[in-house]
Amino acid sequence: MPEVREVRLPDDVRLHVEIDGPADAEVTAVLLHGWTLDGRAWHRQLADLRERFAGAVRVVTYDARGHGRSSCMPLPTATLAQLGDDLAVVLDAVVPAGRVVLAGHSMGGMSIMEYAHRHPGHFAARVAGLLFVSTTAEGHTHTVYGLSPRIARLIRLAETTGAGVLARCGSWRPPRALLRALRPSIRWMLFGDHCDPTDIRLVTSAVARASLRSIGGFRASIGAQHRLETLAELAHLPAAALVGDRDRLTPPPCAESIAAALPETELTVCPGAGHMLMMERPDEVNAALAGVLRRVLERPAAADAGPPAVAA
Repeated sequence: MPEVREVRLPDDVRLHVEIDGPADAEVTAVLLHGWTLDGRAWHRQLADLRERFAGAVRVVTYDARGHGRSSCMPLPTATLAQLGDDLAVVLDAVVPAGRVVLAGHSMGGMSIMEYAHRHPGHFAARVAGLLFVSTTAEGHTHTVYGLSPRIARLIRLAETTGAGVLARCGSWRPPRALLRALRPSIRWMLFGDHCDPTDIRLVTSAVARASLRSIGGFRASIGAQHRLETLAELAHLPAAALVGDRDRLTPPPCAESIAAALPETELTVCPGAGHMLMMERPDEVNAALAGVLRRVLERPAAADAGPPAVAA
């Protein structure tokens, strides 16, 4: 069973953290979930890492502020910049030593980029590998929901307006009855050609745990982020990126621009898959994460140190 810990952040927000594996493992993988989700999104990767690497890799997952079993937060801190700061605190608290591989899905990947941008020295000293799953470094530049640009603009306007309303609703959670009614829409937005019923239930349950403040509050920051220049400073690190060709939120051009900024990145495009690759294509995600971890484990620790990213 994983060790459960609570990390208290400087603004008194409490994060729910789970740690699996020995403290003296050679490498720690930290898995960051997406917007409105929680750490359970990585459950298939946790099982695979446990079996594949035994005691060589320690795994950390945590629920971002306002998500899952973590506490709600003041509205001004519902930003990607704050999530980057939170990641630095979590690493200091639960992974004080040793090499780290960061894996981020959607908002989690964007949080990694913010951490690299805002804490370049800290990042350079700790991070030895990267995995980006269904994420972007260009905000909503490529997000058209699989629709025509005109309809996409209308949806984005409605989404942005709705997000502003939700952000002012504080720590309230979405009513479960409403989420059950919206399940077909959630399935259409997040999944590709096929969806296991247990996966849509898990996603719906995660959304039900997210505060309305976090559902609405993070939207503006997610849409505005641009971090390709930050990524270009990390080209020395082993990395992989995956995307589904049916992803309506972070379509293939998002992953392609990440791979272009990180020339050593192994890019995988999954046919028929949507935004939830950890669930839809666990074998591909597991293999990519294992590949990065093996490359890190095969390198001497001194080889991981590279030039720190420079914050603009």
